[in-house]
Amino acid sequence: MVWNLPNTLTAARVVLIPVFIGLFYLPDRLGLILSTAFFGLAALTDWADGYVARTRGLQTPFGKFFDPVADKLLVVSALFLLVAYERAPFLLGLIIIAREIVIMALREYMAGFGHPIHVSRVGKWKTGFQMTAILMLLVQEGLWDIPLQLPGLICLYISTILTVYSGYLYMAAAWPVIRDMD
Repeated sequence: MVWNLPNTLTAARVVLIPVFIGLFYLPDRLGLILSTAFFGLAALTDWADGYVARTRGLQTPFGKFFDPVADKLLVVSALFLLVAYERAPFLLGLIIIAREIVIMALREYMAGFGHPIHVSRVGKWKTGFQMTAILMLLVQEGLWDIPLQLPGLICLYISTILTVYSGYLYMAAAWPVIRDMD
């Protein structure tokens, strides 16, 4: 296995998850601001590892497998915290988490048969809205008393709609191949 900068950034994202969770439990605004900053840093490594891997030709089988796993671990960790502390609706968290698990399994299944499913443009928009929503819902009013709960919820609703739609697109793309396998 080749270990390179994109793989290091992906591994760093996973290492940042327990730090992010621990910081979330710090009291008052300090916990809100630091946990949001670490989530933002971890989310930034998601963009950075993909950018570096694509632009420098450093894509590896490990990175192709582990990058989406690291992303899901980060998002699921944040959604659990947000739902547990009633900053995000349970149903939206459930829909997003369920879709992430199903699509991740579908992508692995299809790749195993030589039919990789590539990330769609809708999937990238979904991730953008999802990360923005989580950042806003984490910090809420902890930063300069700017109320971010409502815009965060709006972004989470948009991300949930895109989550369902992109999940449908992935299933629609995979279905003919799955049907022909039987």
